[in-house]
Amino acid sequence: MNDNEQRPVTIIVGRVWRKKGGPSEGVHVMLVAPDDDSAVRTALEALAREGYAEAEFDQIGDMEGAPEDEPHLSAWQGAVEGEVSIVSFDEPF
Repeated sequence: MNDNEQRPVTIIVGRVWRKKGGPSEGVHVMLVAPDDDSAVRTALEALAREGYAEAEFDQIGDMEGAPEDEPHLSAWQGAVEGEVSIVSFDEPF
């Protein structure tokens, strides 16, 4: 990858807890990082700053273009602009 080429947006899928032992929420974290290890570390740091006590990640991968629907489209755009974007949602039971 050369310097002029934009890195893909990485998405990390998992679940988070605001309190240890409390109810979990689903989470999608989107960011641009040089490698998977850096992406995971940066995602964990961002989640801690947002007040999450625990996180468990299930999948990590690169997105192929922008998603079509909100809130993921805005999160993807934020990631392209250098932010760590967090989309949390209630998990189905």
